[in-house]
Amino acid sequence: MEPEVFEVVEVHNITDTLFEGTYDLDVTLRINGIEERFERYISTPDCPYGANPAVRLWMSQNPDAQVHPYIPPTIEQVRAALPPLSARQLRLGLVAGGFTLAQVSAVIDAMPEGAEKETARIEWEYATTFNRTHPLIASVGGALGLTDEQIDAMWTAALGL
Repeated sequence: MEPEVFEVVEVHNITDTLFEGTYDLDVTLRINGIEERFERYISTPDCPYGANPAVRLWMSQNPDAQVHPYIPPTIEQVRAALPPLSARQLRLGLVAGGFTLAQVSAVIDAMPEGAEKETARIEWEYATTFNRTHPLIASVGGALGLTDEQIDAMWTAALGL
């Protein structure tokens, strides 16, 4: 089997990362003669595998290439990236946080009559997974007196349940 040959065809964008010397590239590579674009190629220092040596060679030959600064994710992006919880994890997390399932039901029961209340009840009773950024999480959490940061902490703890 022939070893793979990597060539940098074009570097579209380079962005710094949180880790020194590690870059997130949007790059088109030629691999054994076939061109393919990689919109998220992570190049780390001293990695001898895959396309990394070719990417690092290109970077050393193009020292004036613009490297965009690392911009940390917003708290909203961090929350959106949190893994979903199963209904079991969510409920156990609430109990571990000192809340009862009856309290959650009471919050939903106290909502004004209408489609929003019925939707919330259906979500609470029948959803099998919950996303951190789902509106029900914020509304019930707020009604229970939780801040977004407390919900984040409970969410993270519940991931291990």
